[in-house]
Formats: sequence, C-alpha cells, structure tokens
Amino acid sequence: MGVKNALSIISNEKIMAKERQIVIPGETVVSGNEFLPGDGAYRDGADVVAGRYGIANIFEKHVKVVPVSGAYYPRRGNTIIGTIVDITFNGWLIDFGGAQNAFLPVAEVPRYVNKNEMAEFLNFGESVIVKVWDVKSRGVDVSMKMRGYGKIEGGMIISVGPNQVPRIIGREGSMVNMIKGATGCDVTVGQNGKVWISGKDTDKEVAARKIVEFIGENAVTVGLTEKVEKMIKKMGLEGSAPEIVAENTDAEDVE
Repeated sequence: MGVKNALSIISNEKIMAKERQIVIPGETVVSGNEFLPGDGAYRDGADVVAGRYGIANIFEKHVKVVPVSGAYYPRRGNTIIGTIVDITFNGWLIDFGGAQNAFLPVAEVPRYVNKNEMAEFLNFGESVIVKVWDVKSRGVDVSMKMRGYGKIEGGMIISVGPNQVPRIIGREGSMVNMIKGATGCDVTVGQNGKVWISGKDTDKEVAARKIVEFIGENAVTVGLTEKVEKMIKKMGLEGSAPEIVAENTDAEDVE
C-alpha cells in the first residue's frame, strides 16, 4: 500500500469517526478545503467548524450540524402538518406549532371552494398536510394543491421533536421508506415534528408509531439504521415499501 493511499484511509477513518457524533460550537468537524460548510457550520481557515451544538453530518463533502433540540422554523418547500384554528373570508389559519399560524389561501386548494362553503371544505379542528411556499415577517403562506397534500382522514398523528425529523426521514427517504415497507402504512413526516400514520389496521399503525418513536428517542445514536432493522425483525414485520408520497425537502441528509 502506498503512502498516499494509507493517508487517504486514515483521513476517511477520521471523518467516519467524527460523523454522527455530538459536536459543540467552535469544535472542528473536519479539515480540508475540499469540504463545504452547510447549515450549522462555518469555515475557519482549512477547518470546517461547528456553529452550534448538534450532530455532525458529512455527506459528499458537505458538512452540516443538525441541532439536537430547538424550535421549528419554517422554510420554503417544507412539508408541515397542522390543525385548522380559524376561517377567514379568503382562507384558513393553521396551527403548526410555530410562532405564528400559517395561512392557506382559498386559491391554494385543489378545487374551487365557494366562500360560503369554506367550513364544509375545511373546518375547525381538522388536520391538514400542506407545503410552505412563502415565509414572510408577518407569517407563513402554505398550499395544498399538489398531489399528496390535503385534509387528513383516518390514521393517527404523533408528535416528535422537529430536530428528530431528519433521522425519521433518513437520507433520500431511506428510513421512512423502511417503516412503510415493514408496516404497509402510509407515513407522512412534517418538518414541524408531526407525523401522520395511516394503515389498513390499527395494529400496523401502532407498529409504525413504535418504530417512529424509537427513531426519535435514538436520534443521536450511531448505527441507527441497523438498530431499526433489528427492531423490525424482532417485531416480525415484513413487506414491500409503498410509494413515497411526501417529499423530503429539508431532511439534512442525516441517515
């Protein structure tokens, strides 16, 4: 083995050792000008340094630090799940757990709704899956015109920490796809920490909920994918993954 190859292996081992570990502000995550700082990280000379307390994530030379706690801040393109709390003359107000309610204009629903029939289309207390299309100082505007978005009917909604969402979704949807495949349930993960689970029977929905909660409770654990696979086998679950409906727009590429 040449010296260059040996140094490359040592460097890769150091990167793998740092990845998925807890880092603190000011701590060097990785060194090298080929690495690009992302959310929660910044460059200091040749080093990429953590700008916050969280989990180091290195993927294709991009370095991020995913927070392990904190409130949810909406971003354009996010999928969120919320509850109708008010009806105005031109839309609905949705509580999604943020500092302000989101606004769903009547023009951003899949079909024409007469202003006198708005409560029949979406009423107080009903839950919806919507997509953030604009974030302003005065509030958040959302839409549900797209496929996979709309009123929630049936199933169960559970809450997790918004910081746990990237692990539940997984890299390119890998983790949520595993849950779907094992349980046969549709699983929609909102970036605001709300998860909707809908299956053919309650037992499968409960199984999916247990897996989601396990992932959330072990979000900072190294080797989480393998642990989830063992849990699924222990539960005696098997099946093929249904189509992923909810898109992952802010998953931080954690898993």
